[in-house]
Amino acid sequence: MNESRGKYDFYIGLVLAISSSLFIGGSFILKKKGLLRLARKGSTRAGQGGHAYLKEGLWWAGLLSMGAGEVANFAAYAFAPATLVTPLGALSVLVSAILSSYFLSEKLNLHGKIGCLLSILGSTVMVIHAPQEEEMETLNEMSRKLVDPGFVVFATGVVIVSLMLIFVVGPRHGQTNILVYITICSVIGALSVSCVKGLGIAIKGLLAGKPVLSHPLSWILLLSLIICVSTQINYLNRALDIFNTSLVTPIYYVFFTTSVLTCSAILFKEWQHMSADDLIGTFSGFLTIIVGIFLLHAFKDINLTLSNLPVSFRKDDHVANGSVSSNVYERFNHDEESQTQSELPSGEHFSLRRNGSLTTF
Repeated sequence: MNESRGKYDFYIGLVLAISSSLFIGGSFILKKKGLLRLARKGSTRAGQGGHAYLKEGLWWAGLLSMGAGEVANFAAYAFAPATLVTPLGALSVLVSAILSSYFLSEKLNLHGKIGCLLSILGSTVMVIHAPQEEEMETLNEMSRKLVDPGFVVFATGVVIVSLMLIFVVGPRHGQTNILVYITICSVIGALSVSCVKGLGIAIKGLLAGKPVLSHPLSWILLLSLIICVSTQINYLNRALDIFNTSLVTPIYYVFFTTSVLTCSAILFKEWQHMSADDLIGTFSGFLTIIVGIFLLHAFKDINLTLSNLPVSFRKDDHVANGSVSSNVYERFNHDEESQTQSELPSGEHFSLRRNGSLTTF
């Protein structure tokens, strides 16, 4: 009976996780469209501390879509382990990349399509080899996990790093380095997942008629979740306003997934009873996702598609030893630069940070 129930919960969590990715992937596009509309109106941008987006309908539509995705995500964590739910977030990268190519005129070339495919394959491998989490049915069990010395050290480190990024590094480098705001969202997100898992236990207990509302941990987790999610929304808005969506989404996925897997390993001890095959499979799947996401955005400025791929096999593109000469990529870059220059409004200059260049601290 327990095994049958476990499979039932597994599939519920799987469906909820996929639905969450669809909603969240679409929310990036709606919010970005709203922010771009405000920029055309001359409003103070979110990346500069402005909050004019609160009056923009498209931004609210994106927020509602993200809210629906987060609710589905919340429910998925209540039914399935974090190492199953979190990797499926790669689907939101795929949805966002495809929709941004249609609605935001952001290029999705052959490298990007291969990257999307690799992200899906890597997620599938991680799901197959996902570890089993330790069953917890009461808030008392959750409270014992939260005071474990390993998690206390991890949570303290997350808070210290976040505060340093917000008050020290952010004001200096947040406008030029894409990793600053995304790192804040990611490490705070690891704590929010822990809160969600605890609240999932509380909700299950409430539905079973247990007096969970009188337990102080329920309210502590709820307050912590509100603070974490508010911080994530604020700094994710800044990252989306400053940098290209096709960069923000995949990098955020890698950082967030890494943070959540680390937090889950420390808090729920999901990795203790894994076989060597599952360990190798899990890490291989995650590395495959990272490679896919790298392909998705690292070569986005190269205008390489299936339609122009045969040009690399022309006679004049071969040297004596049969290898393809470098002028193929020079041609791609030249074509892309010419197209970009023709699309830019006259008199308007864009800094390197708009293209997501990773400058150092």
